[in-house]
Parts: sequence; C-alpha cells; structure tokens
Amino acid sequence: MAGWDTGARGGFADEGGGPGHTRSVFDGAPSPRHILAMWLPLLSPADLLRLRRAGRAAAGTLAFVGRQLRPGMTTAEIDALVRRDTARRGGRPSQLGYHGFPAAVCTSRNEVVCHGIPSTGVVLREGDILNVDVTTELGGWHGDTSATFCIGAPSPEARHVVEVARRCRDAGVAAVRPGRPLGVVGAAIEALARAEGCTVVTEVGGHGIGRQMHLPPHVHHVGPADRGPILRPGLAFTIEPMVNLGGAAVKTLADGWTVVTVDGSLSAQFEHTVVVTADGVEVLTR
Repeated sequence: MAGWDTGARGGFADEGGGPGHTRSVFDGAPSPRHILAMWLPLLSPADLLRLRRAGRAAAGTLAFVGRQLRPGMTTAEIDALVRRDTARRGGRPSQLGYHGFPAAVCTSRNEVVCHGIPSTGVVLREGDILNVDVTTELGGWHGDTSATFCIGAPSPEARHVVEVARRCRDAGVAAVRPGRPLGVVGAAIEALARAEGCTVVTEVGGHGIGRQMHLPPHVHHVGPADRGPILRPGLAFTIEPMVNLGGAAVKTLADGWTVVTVDGSLSAQFEHTVVVTADGVEVLTR
C-alpha cells in the first residue's frame, strides 16, 4: 500500500520517525537539496528472517489472486479471495482497517492510480488493466507487493504502460546499493519512464516497512539522485512506482482513498519489498 509524500500532504500516524526495530540509525547528513533528520530502522538477521516470511506470504497471495482474474469478476470477489488466502497462509491483511480503509486489498483499475476500494459495483471488463496491492502481516511483520494484470486482451497502449511500470520497478530495484543515496531509485525510475513517453506520480510513493506497514523513509519515484538518506545494509522499504500513460497529475476521490489520474489516462504499478544487503539488494516479495 503506497504512502503519501508527507511533504505534499499530511501522512499517516505510523509514518513518523522513531526507533521501532532492533537497531536504528539517526541520519542527519545533509544533501544538496535536503537536510535529513530521521530514525531509520535497520533489520537484524533475525528480523530479516521474519520479514522475508511475510514478504513470501504476500507474494504467494498475489500470485494466487492473479491466476483467478477474469472478465465479469467484481473487485469485491478479489477482496474475498485475498482474505481467504491470507488466512490460509497464517497471516492477516495489513490494509484491513488501516486508518479506516474498509477492505483487505487495494484494487485499482484503469485510471485509478492506487488505493482503489473493492466493490460489488466494479466489474472487470475485457481489456481492463487492474493493479492488485497485497500487504500481509505475518508474525507481527508486514510484506507488501503489487502487480498490474491485463484482463483479457489489452490495447497496445494498455500493454505499453503495464510493461513500462514493470520495468520501472525493476530499474529502481537494480539501483539499490549500500552507500548510495536513496534518490538513485527514483532517478532510475523517472529516466526510464520519460524515455518511454510515460510519467511518474510524485505525490505517492514507497515507504519503509517492517513491524509497521509504513515506516520511514518515504521513497520518491522521481529524482534527483542525490536526495534522501544513504542506503545502509538492513534498511527495508518498498519500491512501487505508479506510471501514467498521460500526465502525472492525480486527485483523490470523495471516498478519501481512491487516487485517479486527473486526465483520465491509464495508470499501472508494480511493487516489491526489498532490503539493502552488504553488496546490493534482496527482493523479499518473490
């Protein structure tokens, strides 16, 4: 579940700093654009084992749901599938009840960027694209992942934005290395999206993760490359770029959750939970 950039809008209560894991570091090092001051939770080896289990559970549920998608299905049916499969794996849907969110999964169709609420009134149609965002709490740890699926045969434009979003996520993951600023992730994503004629949503992004679903730092999906804290082994966060076929501007609907493109263009998203390692990055949601 994506997190708001707290510089653009008030964030959720659990997005603030503060030591919440076995070990935290205080990052107050200035960069050319920002002076950072936040507690960054770093995972111990035992923590990583627990987070890895949660990530694998979330990935398993996402894969299970993806195999069931078909035209004529409602997004409320997807919510029911997520609840059952999460329970079967011994977990709990992290999103259910989170700051009042009324469902166990986010289902974001076509022009919906993120935080779409499942409903009996939303029926999948041939040619739709649908992002399914699953977060699983298992043993007190949260794994967060999402993918955009094509329902039936997509248009060339729909296929393009879906594939660009997937590649953008993978480019962000590939940029993660200890000692680099976090901003390299967003810079890599933005460069690829622009080269493919797409835009990247800036108001919503990735987030730290662990014993809470949303922790610092906020993960921007655009540059500059020199902003943000320095990546350290043990830092876990999500990379989840929202890529639009049209303009980057978004708005939130009256339900207070559903984020859509202002111009009505298609939007796609893929997400992994990752952790910085001594020599690179490990993806925890495969």
